[in-house]
Amino acid sequence: MKNLKKRWGIDSNLQFVIIFVVFAINGSLSAKLSGFVMNFFGINYENTHWIPYYIILLLLVLPVYPFLLMFFGYLFGQSKFFFPFSKKMLRSMGLGFFFKK
Repeated sequence: MKNLKKRWGIDSNLQFVIIFVVFAINGSLSAKLSGFVMNFFGINYENTHWIPYYIILLLLVLPVYPFLLMFFGYLFGQSKFFFPFSKKMLRSMGLGFFFKK
């Protein structure tokens, strides 16, 4: 835990817990939102082969995840940690044009 706190530049255990809570909320919510969008368009596991289903699911989750991460990081007062993390994630997906260098 000390190594992770040092690597992330975290000062306190409370900050560490808050970061993990944000990751947990964000992961669950991005999966739920993607499932909702897929159901809205009539794409579900019963009427779609599993390969295209999971490809579409990943294509929906991956771009949504960093934006939600920044939002919840801001709400929990950890934007200093999550904004650079999310920007790096978006740049690696080819969506870095949202931010100026």
